[in-house]
Amino acid sequence: MTKWDKRQCDVSPGTGPDIVTFGESMALLMPETGKGIEYSPQLNTTFGGAESNIAIGLARLGHHVGWFGQLGHDPFGRMVLKKIRGEGVDVSRAKLLESAPTGLMLREAVAGKTSVYYYRRFSAMSKMRPEDLDEAYIAQAQILHITGITPALSESCLTTVKAAVRIAKRHGVKVCFDPNLRLKLWGIERAREVLLSLAGDADYFLPGLDELKLLYQTEAFDEIISKLGRLSAVTVVKGGDEESYLVEKGSVTAVPFVKAERVVDTVGAGDGFCAGFLSAIMQGSGHLEAVKLGSLIGSLVAQAPGDWEGLPTREEIDAVLQGSRHIER
Repeated sequence: MTKWDKRQCDVSPGTGPDIVTFGESMALLMPETGKGIEYSPQLNTTFGGAESNIAIGLARLGHHVGWFGQLGHDPFGRMVLKKIRGEGVDVSRAKLLESAPTGLMLREAVAGKTSVYYYRRFSAMSKMRPEDLDEAYIAQAQILHITGITPALSESCLTTVKAAVRIAKRHGVKVCFDPNLRLKLWGIERAREVLLSLAGDADYFLPGLDELKLLYQTEAFDEIISKLGRLSAVTVVKGGDEESYLVEKGSVTAVPFVKAERVVDTVGAGDGFCAGFLSAIMQGSGHLEAVKLGSLIGSLVAQAPGDWEGLPTREEIDAVLQGSRHIER
């Protein structure tokens, strides 16, 4: 049985979010910094998920953005839904399922090493099917953002992602794709097949350099760039030594990173980069300026703990761009 949250509001055609994304958001349990899970009498409760992180980032930057997914009709699911809604994200197409639980992850940072443990098999999100999509909701958006995490959850999720891309293409909606390669979820051979196919359908492709080395089976940078040049997508390669690379129309532009003053937690920095990139695109900026804004926001997120808590508001970004490096939280 599927339950829709009764407080959700319908989105009329033409009035819905400008950017739509979907995927799994999970409850996140963490001990105090520096303690291992097995030695911690208490765990802090929050949530995380690449797609909802990006949605929150875009909402804080002033955009009308929608996120949907499937959560369990349980305390974790209700908590996640309330918090995403509380950040100004439209969740009118999210579902709470009686028949399956909310996904769960635990994370610890001990002696400089971060470890993550996932409990998401048979989760509510893994049961998503193409018929769960609202075509009109996707069709009225300007951009559909997807990641490679969702198709790794189950075959039905893979089919759903492909169906969402077809809907977007049918209605002239741009597709942004971040591969977010997770080898804990599937093998590299299957991942390579699926992710490269989705990259071929994307208008914006946002991979990491390490991901591309695995997907293209080469360490040679020139060969990777050559393969990216065959895609129709505008590609941003994250994770170079000192810079990102903008690849479009056969040309490559190196864009220096915005250096973090101090790195506290790198989890969520890539999602911050994506939110910044898409925000700039929505504002009509060129691709180079979009990469620069993405780099700035990724840097700011890395300087704060949490998956999404450190995502800046538009006012905070304006303060940084005006020359003040200090952000009042």
